[in-house]
Amino acid sequence: MIIRPATAADAEALAAIYGHHVLHGFGTFEEAPPPAAEMERRRQTIADRGLPYLVAEHDGRVLGFAYAGPFRPRAAYRFTVEDSVYIAPDAVGKGVGRAVLSAVLEACGRMGLRQVVAVIGDSGNAASIGLHRALGFEQTGVGRSLGFKHGRWVDIVHMQKPLNGGDASAPDSPGI
Repeated sequence: MIIRPATAADAEALAAIYGHHVLHGFGTFEEAPPPAAEMERRRQTIADRGLPYLVAEHDGRVLGFAYAGPFRPRAAYRFTVEDSVYIAPDAVGKGVGRAVLSAVLEACGRMGLRQVVAVIGDSGNAASIGLHRALGFEQTGVGRSLGFKHGRWVDIVHMQKPLNGGDASAPDSPGI
């Protein structure tokens, strides 16, 4: 398996993986899968900011993707990003998520960022919560019943990981 930056050529694969999670899961609160062109627009927006948007590939097939996007638009949040990770259904539990999200975290660390936030759909999403915990995230809260999807109320779980010493000192980079 290789981890590499996502490109425009990956748009169909990104749309297929993400679309599966939109239709069958709670990791995203979107209810209609976006087309490949929209996934490419989103990817390009992240890339234009210089943030990591990576895919895990094996034998020419994209097995999953992860990226870091701005946490919030206000300037004071410029040292904090929010991660996202989605894995093809037949690749779940095979280390793909750990590999691609680890690479995103490493890239964020090299950028001088200080905090990574995960906003995980569904408090029962043991795979994503476990992945983040294994990578050093700590749970910081749960928003109860904030979304309604697939006929039920869905929580979000907030997790957070400090990078580069977190809040122990002032940042020495311009942020994002």
